[in-house]
This record gives sequence, C-alpha cells and structure tokens, in this order.
Amino acid sequence: MRRRDLLLGTSATLALSTATRIAPAQPIAWHIQRGVNLWPWFSLTHEFPAPRRDYDWPPFQTQRPVPTKQDLQRLAAAGFDFVRLPIDPGPFLSFTGERRRQLISALTNAVSDILSVGLTLVLNVQTNEATHYWNSRVLTVSISAAEFPAYRKLIGDLAEMLGEFPSNRVALEPVNEPPQACGAPEWVAVQRALLTTARTRAPNLMLVATGSCGSMVSGLTALDPRPFEVLAPILYTFHFYEPYLFSHQGAPWMGEPVYRALNDVPWPGDAGTLEETLAAVRNRLRSDDRPQQVKAAAYAETEKVLKVYFDAAPARPFVDSYLQRVADWGKHYGIAPARILMGEFGALRSDDRYVASGAKDRARYVEDVRKSAETFGFPWAFWNLFDGMGIVTDDVSRRFDAPILEALGVRVP
Repeated sequence: MRRRDLLLGTSATLALSTATRIAPAQPIAWHIQRGVNLWPWFSLTHEFPAPRRDYDWPPFQTQRPVPTKQDLQRLAAAGFDFVRLPIDPGPFLSFTGERRRQLISALTNAVSDILSVGLTLVLNVQTNEATHYWNSRVLTVSISAAEFPAYRKLIGDLAEMLGEFPSNRVALEPVNEPPQACGAPEWVAVQRALLTTARTRAPNLMLVATGSCGSMVSGLTALDPRPFEVLAPILYTFHFYEPYLFSHQGAPWMGEPVYRALNDVPWPGDAGTLEETLAAVRNRLRSDDRPQQVKAAAYAETEKVLKVYFDAAPARPFVDSYLQRVADWGKHYGIAPARILMGEFGALRSDDRYVASGAKDRARYVEDVRKSAETFGFPWAFWNLFDGMGIVTDDVSRRFDAPILEALGVRVP
C-alpha cells in the first residue's frame, strides 16, 4: 500500500472515530418516492476568467430558468413528493461576509418555498466541472485538495441551515458524481469526512452517501456502506443513464465524438434498424460545422458502436439487470430499498428537425427505467425540470410534456 493510501486510511479512521462519538439521532419518519431535479436554480454562474477565482454579482445568470412558487405547486399537484436541488458551491465558497449571507438566505428561502407546497427536499452540492477553479480538482478529489477544508466547512454550514427545518422533510447530499475510481480509498476518506462534519452540525438531518465512478451503479456497488451506517439516518444514491448511446444521443457536451453525431437511436433497441439510424446520423452530420475529416472519423466510430447497440438490442431487461445489481448490494448489506435513491435518470429530448419518432422512444425509455426502479422499491428523481432533458416542453412556456409525465406515472395538472 502506498504511503498516501495509508495516510488517507488514517484520516478516515479518525473521522470514523469522531462519528462513533456522535449521539444517536432521533428516529425520523422519512418517505420519498417520486421526485424531479431542479437544476439550474442555483447553478449557471458568471465567474471571472483565470487567474481570478471570484464571480460577478449576482453570481447566477439572470436568464437561467428558475422555478416559481406556481411551478412547485404544479409539481406537487402532478404527484411528485420531493425535489432534488443541485447547488453550485463556487459562489458560496468565493464570497464572504454580507454577500455570502445573502446567498445562504436565498437558499434558505428556496427551501422554505419547496417545503411550503408539500414537497420534501434533497439538497445536493454539485460542483461545476467546467469552471476553471471551484471544481472537484480543488474541492473534493481528496482530503488534501487545496480547498477541501473550505468545502467541508460549507457542508457543515448547509447541514446546520437544513437542521432548522423538519427532519423528515430535508436531506443533504454533499457531493454529486465524484470522479474517483470505483472503490477508491480517496473517495471513502472524503465522503466520510464530509458526512461526519454534517452529522456533527445537524444530529437529526438525513444524509445521502454515494459511490464514486460518477455515482454510477458500479460506483455504488463498490462502496462498503458499513463505515457510514454509524452516521444514520442515511440514504444511498446512484444515477442511471444506461445505455448512454440512447440517453445522451446528440449531446454536445459529451467528450466522446460519437454523441454529437448520434441521432434516431431507438428504444427499445429492436424498435428500429441500424440502417435507419445511420441514415439519420449522416443527416445530422450534414449540418455539423466540424471539419470534414473530424466528421468522417466521428461517423466511423459511431457506426462501430451502433452495431454493438443493435446486436445487443437493449430493452427493459437490460435496465432490470443493472438495477438488480443495486438491489443485490442493498440486500448484502441489509439496506432497505427505500433507502436507495436513484437520484438522476432521464434522456435527452430529440431534435425534431432530424427525427420525428424520438419523443416516443424517449417516453418508452423513461417509463422502463421508472418502472424498473419502482419494481425494486427504489425512490427516484427524474433529470430534469428544465433544459433538453426536462419535463417541460420549453423553458419559456413551461408547459408540461404530457407523454413524459405519463411515462413517470404522474398526472398532468
């Protein structure tokens, strides 16, 4: 074992020792079932370029979609019982004094609005990996990260703020999609330290732990939850977007070249043909402004991965096989399904300029994943209210996408 691993293990042990001395929390009646994410309410920022590390004021882009009280009421009326609210920690860490107090006050008011309409809240601290400084590389990559002490203090402050609300209505998830490798000791040490701090500041607050590997299924199943059980009450969470060739087709933010070119990938896999999808990919590439050589390479790679996709013909059993691994993990460690949250799932809305059948495929996929999670007894939170993966048809009219609500098993209010 490397000296660094030994040091991490020692720090983790100290954190655990602290946790075992915390007075047992009072039992709480916690129940969530169907939720939706509310990004980018406290995300999408105006940060200054390097070498500056601060933000303009106000730090959040004014044109970003923000849910109104009426939007929250409509979600409750549709049948959602909780929301997951991601927040970018950058502004909360960059600002001090009065401006930081204003940010905490705005967040506190948002929590109050959410609870006032009957929704429960999972507050998730979600670093912006696109920003040049306040990202996981300086915040949560390890306990020796440059800004980890500041991040840990923020988690404690947020826990204390949430601790002022009813303990059966709020939860804190300190990190979103940690980048460490599956089962990495660095992540165990980081998460234990953050959760211990949160528990110290809020003895009865529901906490949420996750696995590394971007919170994927493989990250959760590689996590030994026993060191975290002393910090109860606690939930565990994972995200599900498999197969990415379907859920992220056409996504321009994905690093791999195939996703931007993907188009008309069907769900289930046998609902279309390889030839039809490749024709749609070529159609989309015609409007792509990348150099021809880059597009040719992207097409060749796309053709290769799509052959694998159509040979596998993924459908509901494919989803079930993934979630079965989560269920087996929970059973092995004695963790009830109701304590395992599928915190994100969904699929990108198709561009109607290129394919007309995509909306039906997306609804079928969402329904299959939702039903699979419910079969195993996992609560879930759909990604997202807004944007191209949202349940509203556009961010201006905010009309609900009826087929997606139907796929989620909720009502159209």
